[in-house]
Amino acid sequence: MKLTGAQILIKELMACGVNEIFGYPGGSVLDIYDELYLNRDVIKHYTTAHEQGATHAADAYARVLSKTGVVIATSGPGATNLVTGIATAYLDSVPLLAITGNVSTKLIGRDSFQEVNIVGITMPITKHNYIVRDVGELQKTIREAFFVANEGRPGPVLIDIPKDIQRASVEYDPKKEFIFTKKNTAITKAEIENIVQLLVKAKRPYIYVGGGVVISDATDLLIEFAKRLEAPIATSLMGLTAVPAQHKLALGMAGMHGRYAASKALAECDLLIAVGVRFSDRATGNKEMFIKNCKVIQFDIDRAEINKNIKPDGFLIGDIKEILKKLLDVMPSQDNSQWINRVYKLKESHENELKSPNDGSLTPKYIIETVQSILGDTLVSTDVGQHQMWTAQYYRFSKPRTFVTSGGLGTMGYGMGAAIGASIGKKKQKTVLFTSDGSFHMNLNELVTMVSNDLPIVIVLFDNNALGMVRQWQTMFYNKHYSETTLNRKTDYASLAVAFGAKGYRVKTTDELISVLNEVKSIDTPCLIHCVIDSDENVFPMIPPNGTINDIIIK
Repeated sequence: MKLTGAQILIKELMACGVNEIFGYPGGSVLDIYDELYLNRDVIKHYTTAHEQGATHAADAYARVLSKTGVVIATSGPGATNLVTGIATAYLDSVPLLAITGNVSTKLIGRDSFQEVNIVGITMPITKHNYIVRDVGELQKTIREAFFVANEGRPGPVLIDIPKDIQRASVEYDPKKEFIFTKKNTAITKAEIENIVQLLVKAKRPYIYVGGGVVISDATDLLIEFAKRLEAPIATSLMGLTAVPAQHKLALGMAGMHGRYAASKALAECDLLIAVGVRFSDRATGNKEMFIKNCKVIQFDIDRAEINKNIKPDGFLIGDIKEILKKLLDVMPSQDNSQWINRVYKLKESHENELKSPNDGSLTPKYIIETVQSILGDTLVSTDVGQHQMWTAQYYRFSKPRTFVTSGGLGTMGYGMGAAIGASIGKKKQKTVLFTSDGSFHMNLNELVTMVSNDLPIVIVLFDNNALGMVRQWQTMFYNKHYSETTLNRKTDYASLAVAFGAKGYRVKTTDELISVLNEVKSIDTPCLIHCVIDSDENVFPMIPPNGTINDIIIK
């Protein structure tokens, strides 16, 4: 049967299991949107206020479901508005398919209205991208895009479809099969034996876990591996939900703003086992001192991560779940009780390191812990800044894929779209967005998307009248020169929420917060809670840039 390019696109999306997408219509994608209208009973489209919000929504949707998120935008500014969201997904290894329209092929390169080379623009921030110049290649391109987005280390892929390709017709066979070659990541017996030798020789092993464990759904195997080795587990920001915070071996987040016990134990270990985590500068500090007293083993699905920042003494390339299975098949139980008891003492002695004063004032710790205690374990998204680090420190995540945040790119404004995508992905599950006055202003327009779709999202807005994290650095490293970080904005956040159609609250005390949370607990529409906090509240502990555990600032 003959179908148009637009018809083929929608048929293939359905064949690949897509039933919800995000986007914003425009002239160059009208044929696609016409087909979406005709298939609206199969694919639900969510129109956001801005294409960036749509991309963040598709990104978070992918994270919570372990499924490829899909976003659609028109040509020109519609396409370029996707760029920040695509880069966010790229840095955090999220499978995302971005579909853009373009002017007709004969008009490309002629400075046509709303024409831009989106393929060239996004080349550095996608795993692969395509411009389709022959409608006969469209079916294969779509299938390949889904394969590439999920094969190996996940990531975003873009398909640019000119308007004439959307309208052109070609014979279409829905049962046509395509074969795409997977990269060979087979692990040899010798490689496993080499790693096991390093593991059994260690007396003070330390497991450092990243988002790769979450992506691989390897939590249970990771915990069994840690028990077998008698090793503590610390995480990166992206790995926070890889192990329940309540588990006795869990130390919480390591790195610049990690827990003291996590950083101290890392400094004392004799073997660092990096599992699905990249060694970013925020995690390592001074790279030479970071591994001065220990050997390093690295497990990762992406060969490019090996030797990129830290040179390991041994490594395995492959899916984290498969690596852990193979190791557990041959690795004997270890007796590192002396080391693990030392770690437990470290953890216990610093359990109250982040304790807040109990004087009735609102502190970040109190707000976050109270939100969790009253609303229960919900989906959580954040923007970027101090509130993001406070969430990482204080929220006790117990299940994988319940936390969405921009870790690699550090995208302010990510949280609004992400909360939308996460809630939709989990069938309108209650979702908490922790944000700040700085980040909130970036994409506050997505409040309209939350309200229009009756999403049960609770926005907890930390208002310190500042760009808090930048101000903290100015306090500590720039002689308190507060250049452009004191905001002095007059926004009435609660009234703004009401104007958008949401519930709005303003709280200044702990009693007010408790009262409001008990009210919003039973509300299934968007709510915003404006929390006024001290502008001098900073994020501690903190290891300064290029520092070590010896430089850590506790308070």
